[in-house]
Amino acid sequence: MSETPKSTGIGAQGASEGSPSTGPDGGKPNSRWWIWAVAVVVVLALVVYIRQRQSSNEARVKAAPPSRSVPILAASATKGSMGVYVQALGTVTPVYTVTVTSRVQGEIVKIYYTEGQMVRKGDPLIDIDPRPYQAALTQAEGQLAHDQAVLREAQIDSDRYKAAYSRNAIAQQQVADQEQTVLQDEGTVKNDEGNLENAKVNLVYTHITSPIDGRVGLRLVDPGNIVQANSTTPLVVITQLQPITVIFSVAEDYLPQILKQMHGGKRLEVDALDREQQTKLASGYLLTLDNEVDTTTGTVKLKAQFDNRDGVLFPNQFVNARLLVNTLEGATLVPTQAVQQSATGAFVYVVNSGDMVSMQPIKQGSTDGTSTAVEGISPGTVVATSGFDKLQDGAKVAIRTGHGGQHGQNGSENPAAAGAGETGQGGSSTAGAGTAAHPGQGGGSSAGKSGKRSSN
Repeated sequence: MSETPKSTGIGAQGASEGSPSTGPDGGKPNSRWWIWAVAVVVVLALVVYIRQRQSSNEARVKAAPPSRSVPILAASATKGSMGVYVQALGTVTPVYTVTVTSRVQGEIVKIYYTEGQMVRKGDPLIDIDPRPYQAALTQAEGQLAHDQAVLREAQIDSDRYKAAYSRNAIAQQQVADQEQTVLQDEGTVKNDEGNLENAKVNLVYTHITSPIDGRVGLRLVDPGNIVQANSTTPLVVITQLQPITVIFSVAEDYLPQILKQMHGGKRLEVDALDREQQTKLASGYLLTLDNEVDTTTGTVKLKAQFDNRDGVLFPNQFVNARLLVNTLEGATLVPTQAVQQSATGAFVYVVNSGDMVSMQPIKQGSTDGTSTAVEGISPGTVVATSGFDKLQDGAKVAIRTGHGGQHGQNGSENPAAAGAGETGQGGSSTAGAGTAAHPGQGGGSSAGKSGKRSSN
């Protein structure tokens, strides 16, 4: 009975050693402890890495320099009038061009003009040897005097015969014959008078004068040259320069507008511009238009007249003609270089409060090369006119002001900005050149280049 408790104790001890929760050799409690330890280490390492990354970013942000404002020129949109123009390539054409040739044959004895001289109507140009024609004139005068004497003698005989016939001294046949002789002599005298006038005209032809006011060209003959009568070889060419005309062609689509203005009695203004469309050479008015449309090109020819008092227009010179067909009143105007082009259409950079710019789509209208009529903004809106290569929606800008405190004018205190303004003005004329097809594109590209130079 005393052994029974021992065995029970041994069994209880063995049972406690073999239990999974208390036995030292089970292994599971040890493995769980290591898993938790590794997880804690990983979490701590991750937290340390994230904090170090944030600290590095904050240091980088603090070390980075603040964003720089883009220097630009700017201008305010204004309200005013804008002309609607039709542009075309034209040719300067003289009102009169005279090719002087000789009507008589002979030797050139004197040339009065100098090459390029401006002459007036009646000024002497060339003298041809007049001596043969003076001799012919003398012969004609002598022949006329002789035949006039013969006529007077026949008239005296006719009167004598009539008196004799009244006394029945001669037959009537003699009187009639003498009357016919008088008529024959009268015809001879008329013929002599015609020869005399012809000789006088030929003598006048030996002294060649200018038939119009104009400018003579290069000398084509020299003293001593023999010229032929009615030859096609010119002696001198004279072109009238004042006034002068420009002939240009426009699409037939503009005819209704042009005819409406002309039929209303309005004189349409025409400007002649140089090849680059940057300089206005002269101003004139539309004189007339052709009587038919060219079916091969769908255009009609127009002729404009210019006073050309300063002689800037030269015959056969190519110019850009700009015809004013209408005037828009109360239009919103911006500098042409402010208008930019994108795939979606025209736009401008509007300078908002805080010197931030935003892209504003616009509808582009007519342009005169310097200003462009637009829709989509109001008068007084400030728009950028340079620095476009660095501008984007929401960019911060620094506006450079010129003399008088006006935005976008030349004369800025910053030389780079001033250079941008000058280049932008050149671009505006380029934009004017493309009014008929894509107005304002030239201005946008030029303004972009100017902004690049100002920033650098």
